[in-house]
Amino acid sequence: QVQLVESGGGLVQAGGSLRLSCAASGTIFRINTMGWYRQAPGKQRELVADTTRDGSTNLVDSVKGRFSISRDNTKNTVYLQMNSLKPEVTALYYCHAAGFAVQPGSFRSWGQGTPVTVSS
Repeated sequence: QVQLVESGGGLVQAGGSLRLSCAASGTIFRINTMGWYRQAPGKQRELVADTTRDGSTNLVDSVKGRFSISRDNTKNTVYLQMNSLKPEVTALYYCHAAGFAVQPGSFRSWGQGTPVTVSS
């Protein structure tokens, strides 16, 4: 199995910054896509940003210019740098990864989530 462990969430004032990290572990052969989703109270989980193994990135329009995503393939780790934070981005942020592992073969894994709370 492939496990994802997130860190870096917390409470920050509006205008502040946070950097989320997510490390994958297990008998990983290759991770193709890594990304971040978020789920605010009473809302559905939505994509924030993702990145492919070759470094291509995708961010939703609402975070462009303020968030950036990057990954370190040697560490099987993905990062989400969040700047100029606004209260409306308060949510539980989940890491997601998809690829291939020795067991069980292809995989799609989710982390447990890390909370991000932005106070006004």
